[in-house]
Amino acid sequence: MSWLSAEGGVPEWVTQGASYVPVFSQKGRLRVSYELGQSIFTPDDITLKEHIPGQRPYAGWLYGGVGLVSDTGDRVDNLALQVGVVGPASLAQDVQTTWHKWIGSPNPEGWEHQLKTEPGLVLMYERKWRSLFDLPIPGFAADLTPSVGAVIGNIYTYGAVGATARIGFDLPKDYGPPRIRPSLPGSDYFVVEKRLGWYLFIGVEARAVGRNIFLDGNTFSSSHSVDKKPLAGDLQFGAAMSYGRYRLSYTQIIRANEYNGQGGPDSFGSINLSVAF
Repeated sequence: MSWLSAEGGVPEWVTQGASYVPVFSQKGRLRVSYELGQSIFTPDDITLKEHIPGQRPYAGWLYGGVGLVSDTGDRVDNLALQVGVVGPASLAQDVQTTWHKWIGSPNPEGWEHQLKTEPGLVLMYERKWRSLFDLPIPGFAADLTPSVGAVIGNIYTYGAVGATARIGFDLPKDYGPPRIRPSLPGSDYFVVEKRLGWYLFIGVEARAVGRNIFLDGNTFSSSHSVDKKPLAGDLQFGAAMSYGRYRLSYTQIIRANEYNGQGGPDSFGSINLSVAF
């Protein structure tokens, strides 16, 4: 869950904190964001109680964050700080076990092998540029948005480069649908208009990964881990539609193998609903 402010009204402590990051530009239209999230990771086979060598560890990540967005119209800088906890305190076991009971899925049996409790801190920065091209059909356009970013912390540390291409009607409303990181950057922000806007998109991102606690295991204590690959990548595609105060998007993600011995790429979907108020 995330909340993005209207333009301006950014607390002084947020802008002062951002001033210590020299690559972040505060010359654009500024908005502050707050987020609350939980990520859950399990091995392929959740029906086994014993430790499963060669498959990723059970892990949860419960976090809150604050961010600052600077939008100049053709470029967006995004700076975010996440603080949270990994391990039993993340409540991942409780959430997954309860949810599986509700929907009649197999009970996850191996949570006793999850990563140990560890506080987490992640600082993220990303920049993206947009080139908009009008098409000969009124209202239709295409754009290409390359992006670069870096993340540092004991949860994730990586550098990323990617690009997203879109085609559709009334594109200037936003910068693409938001996604849970690590991912290609989108935007919580979109322009409210009393007409239907929509687009199709496709994007790729490559990441050079220095640390991923959900593969490398705990930072300060021994835990289950797997042999992480130094390079990771995503292919994503989907569609988004907006009307008035609402934007609905669906994204399909294909993620390349992240560790040695992984059975194959991960493929998963993401549904996002944004409401302006």
